[in-house]
Amino acid sequence: MSELISQIKDEFIQNADPKTKESAKRFFKEEILVYGLSSKKTNEIAKKFFPKDNSKAEIFELCTILFQSGYIEESFIACNWSYRMQKQFQPEDFIIFENWVKNYISNWATCDTFCNHTIGEFIIKFPEFINELILWTDSENRWVKRAAAVSLIMPARKGLFLEEIFQISNKLLKDQDDMVQKGYGWMLKVASQTHQKEVYDYVLKNKKDMPRTALRYAIEKMPPEMRKKAMTK
Repeated sequence: MSELISQIKDEFIQNADPKTKESAKRFFKEEILVYGLSSKKTNEIAKKFFPKDNSKAEIFELCTILFQSGYIEESFIACNWSYRMQKQFQPEDFIIFENWVKNYISNWATCDTFCNHTIGEFIIKFPEFINELILWTDSENRWVKRAAAVSLIMPARKGLFLEEIFQISNKLLKDQDDMVQKGYGWMLKVASQTHQKEVYDYVLKNKKDMPRTALRYAIEKMPPEMRKKAMTK
């Protein structure tokens, strides 16, 4: 395992581009660790080194090591590999996924990449765990709270879990963190594409308490006249 991780790190170092590195940093308010690779190249490396002959447990162990490095590109490999195991997901995997979210995710890019795909797929497969996402909204960690919302992006595209989407939105409604606001606003926006009236009614009901950032995200895909009414103070 250590040899494989070393090979991946060497590949990142060899393909790192200083301009890409500096450009990437502009998308984050917090300090990030980044080699400087494009998403396309990172995905190519993920595919090249995927340990297809290893067990799920071994692959998840490798994912943990990759997450622990703190480098965004290494976290993207972990996100890619964990999602590749979706057909083998079992309920007990949630403990592993939750550990990654609570201990290793420290930026919006890793949060969204991991939660949109791996956790989103897991929740579709095991919907009984959606209550765990609702509990995440009580965290003091901004990324755990954002994860509670963005984990439902993919299910929302399928029209699923509208009641729970509103529960999570209620819990995060007045949060002052813009990363959290954008997260649950995005979730509502996606839900509005299959449940426009319900989301619109929710926004009108709560717009006095909803931060403008979240509100703008939530109504982005609605018709102009609906957006105008929602934005009226």
